[in-house]
Amino acid sequence: MIEHLIGPVTGLLDKFVEDKDQKARLAHEISTLATRQAHEIAKSQIEVNKEEAKGNWFQSGWRPATGWVCTIGLASNFLFIPVANFVLTINQSSVIVPTLDLSEMMPVLLGMLGLGTLRTYEKTQKVAS
Repeated sequence: MIEHLIGPVTGLLDKFVEDKDQKARLAHEISTLATRQAHEIAKSQIEVNKEEAKGNWFQSGWRPATGWVCTIGLASNFLFIPVANFVLTINQSSVIVPTLDLSEMMPVLLGMLGLGTLRTYEKTQKVAS
């Protein structure tokens, strides 16, 4: 974007500065100023990226927490609730624990498992670090 601004500014120099050497010197200074500014912005962004990469327990823990919630949901539906219903049936109780509706959780879990598998594949193939 800055490069698109340099052309019109140097074009203005043609109208206001008659000395070709001074005009070239000013155009070079404007160009290097824009490059230095872009470089400083890039360096600042790198520092921000470094700080964000450090993260905290909340940022780095959302994925494992989501995995644990999905694991607990699956374990409840396919292990805990059937065992509870079996025990209640043996005790001749009329109470039956309903199973959970996993229709909203399964896309999240399957998406996480799929992305995790792709990441593992990338690491084994040394595609990404």
